[in-house]
Amino acid sequence: GWVPVKASEASAEEGAAMARLMQLSLRGARGLTGRPTSSRRLVTRCGTSGKFWIGGNWKSNGTAESVAKLVDELNSGTVPSNTEVIVSPTFLQIPYVSQNLDQTKFAVSAQNCWVEGYGAYTGEISAEALADAGLNWVILGHSERRALNGESNELVADKTKKALDTGLSVIACIGETLEQRESGEMFNILDAQLAAIADKVSDWSKIVVAYEPVWAIGTGGVATPDQ
Repeated sequence: GWVPVKASEASAEEGAAMARLMQLSLRGARGLTGRPTSSRRLVTRCGTSGKFWIGGNWKSNGTAESVAKLVDELNSGTVPSNTEVIVSPTFLQIPYVSQNLDQTKFAVSAQNCWVEGYGAYTGEISAEALADAGLNWVILGHSERRALNGESNELVADKTKKALDTGLSVIACIGETLEQRESGEMFNILDAQLAAIADKVSDWSKIVVAYEPVWAIGTGGVATPDQ
């Protein structure tokens, strides 16, 4: 999941409510598997008036029992009016979460989609299929997919354009490794990731750019707001 960077002022009551929501929506590994989460990631929504934006990526975690419990806990909470909360369960859990999560408070996102439409793409999920299932959001360019699946900046950009053309909103992930940060290449890496999307997309109104310091994942290091 991600923790918001840019936000307007909130009351103590709103802050407490948002802290609880972060605890629940970011539980990822802890809430769904019983293990502590490995990291927190940072996100800002460009071009807004400063609303809090909280995203919880559940990755490949969650049993039917643990997801049902988490959905009940989220539904029992309150969401301040200046806050958007999006959760991203596994594809198998999306139908249950979509049907049972209070979508007056929360939105549901997929964790990925394919660059093409319906067709002979074994193991992939098309943007059209996500839209047909009633989803409005998809995560693209996550560092784990870049690292484990070899997704290039250009592929992420093509997938982003495909998702937007299908009517989905996109959580576009960018981030640098520790080696890239320490070598002074951080901004070149981030610029290249964003430039690839900018080459394909002119309207950013349905894109949330999620900055993910890859060097803080599973290392014990935590990114500061300044970083």
